Amino acid sequence: MRSPRMDLRRGLALSLLTLGAFGVAVACSRDDREAAAPARDPRLAGGATTVFNTSPNAFALEAANLSAARSDLHVVGNSLFNKNWVAAPASPEARDGLGPLFNARSCSACHFKDGRGKLPEPGEQPVALLFKVGTRSAEGVGTAEPHPAYGSQFQNFALPGAKPEGRIEIRYVEEPGTYADGTAYSLRRPEYRAVDPGYGDFGPSFFVTPRIAPQVFGMGLLELVPEADLVAREDVDDRDGDGVSGRANRVADLLTGETRLGRFGWKAGQPSVDRQSAAAFSGDMGLSTPVVAGQNHTSAQADLDRFPTGGEPEVEPRLFDAVVFYMRTLGVPARRQPGDPVVRRGERLFVEARCDACHVPELRTGASEELPELSEQIFTPYTDLLLHDMGDGLADDRPEGLANGREWRTAPLWGIGLIPVVNGHSELLHDGRARGVAEAILWHGGEAESSREAFRRMSAEDRAALIAFVEDL
Repeated sequence: MRSPRMDLRRGLALSLLTLGAFGVAVACSRDDREAAAPARDPRLAGGATTVFNTSPNAFALEAANLSAARSDLHVVGNSLFNKNWVAAPASPEARDGLGPLFNARSCSACHFKDGRGKLPEPGEQPVALLFKVGTRSAEGVGTAEPHPAYGSQFQNFALPGAKPEGRIEIRYVEEPGTYADGTAYSLRRPEYRAVDPGYGDFGPSFFVTPRIAPQVFGMGLLELVPEADLVAREDVDDRDGDGVSGRANRVADLLTGETRLGRFGWKAGQPSVDRQSAAAFSGDMGLSTPVVAGQNHTSAQADLDRFPTGGEPEVEPRLFDAVVFYMRTLGVPARRQPGDPVVRRGERLFVEARCDACHVPELRTGASEELPELSEQIFTPYTDLLLHDMGDGLADDRPEGLANGREWRTAPLWGIGLIPVVNGHSELLHDGRARGVAEAILWHGGEAESSREAFRRMSAEDRAALIAFVEDL
């Protein structure tokens, strides 16, 4: 007997074969499809992986085309993603080894329901908002060099008996502005300060820069976009003179040291899902993996060597692989109302403002024997995965790979309208400063300045339409 889940999958597969975007019947033979291919259903943001769900679990569902046999590994990964790690030694040996310095106790503590992290309440220490450590040269220029005592990431929590590296203080300053039609707005500029150093004076070269935890669905699709397709979109010297000059980041592989194209993280600092996961296990939870060995504290924090570890690696290969598989095979939530007249008008305005120069609507995966569910999928993440100069307003002065202090990877826009449903807030950009889509656009500068100004000059009705389109993605 087929399960309801299998019937649902079968029904979706049949509907995709026999219906176009507007319900027009099409032939199913390969020759006929190539001769007169139907319009692609705009709801399928993740291709065949797309899930139709608008509940608080919309980001946490497995890919719609994942087989029942493969689903078991996804479930194991889901369990590991959500469970807290504990200090060693502990009876659940497969989940001990936390710390002694850390930012969170589980993956889901930052990516709640596989979604976007929330800013801390006043007086709380941030969890889902972590801080990279930057250093400055003698000339005051930000560098990629780790701090000799505090490394490359600030850990504001520690096991009992250990000292955290310090605390983070956050304050916001409102900056008023005006749309061209006279409507006032205000942007929230954050100011961050590390205080109470746990391992010696921070020194004049030290500074911190924030990174909010993003939603994690669709990473497997982004990973499988052929490198040649991404590089083909580069225009480092702006040869076409359109003001947009994206470039791919190139970063050192955490395991091999070889140079690879970066795809993940706010500055595209990691090349693959497993490398991004390993960096998070190490930096965020103090856990070693098959990719990143050892502990996350520096030689200046040698007192922490007395804490027992959970073995080497603390995240065993089979468990690490399960988490990576889980993240690669999360389903992408469908668009809700792409045919709505206001949404369609907003889409036209999005293109007219040239937002799609960086937020590229459509990408395609290559073939993969390891992940056949993700192979040769057309999907719509609205990103080019390239670095772009976003201007002084968003600059953090901290390089990462080839990315300088003003450059950020184009953030995917898919699922953005479901963040309030899943995570209960609408805090956007790399540090959550923007209180919704409009503020996020108004923070754009550098290569995106002309698009920002196009939005600022729109009528209130047009602004609302563009926002409705973005929130439908």
